[in-house]
Amino acid sequence: MFIRKDDTVAILAGDDKGKRGKVLRILREDGKVVVEGINKVYRHLKPSKRNPQGGRLSKEMPVAISNVALIDPQTNTPTRVGIRFTADGTKELYAKKSGATIRQIAKANSKYAAFSVYPNAREAKRLRAQRRPSYNKLSLVNPATG
Repeated sequence: MFIRKDDTVAILAGDDKGKRGKVLRILREDGKVVVEGINKVYRHLKPSKRNPQGGRLSKEMPVAISNVALIDPQTNTPTRVGIRFTADGTKELYAKKSGATIRQIAKANSKYAAFSVYPNAREAKRLRAQRRPSYNKLSLVNPATG
């Protein structure tokens, strides 16, 4: 999960679709988040010594994490996110739409500094394919049987 407390997110589905809010709590076991002002319900309180009048309390309920998206800091729109290593080996979370850095995930590590950063995923995929051995050139016929 790349969403953390105090992140601003947009709601992608449900009654509050299109609204934005701040993440108040993350429920990792359930795969849900509680967002400020989103998915509000009424909790009906019975009169008691503590609350003699009773009444209705409005509170936020959890939303599935698949139904929220982080806000791109550059374009101010919802975006998918990815992880990349910078040239100095710092691991960071970035917005897929604009390529803007959202937050640093891990400090610089010399082990990952050697990885070069490609401008886009297509070029990285092409370069990985060049390094893969080609199985087309291999003969699959058993030399003993002919």
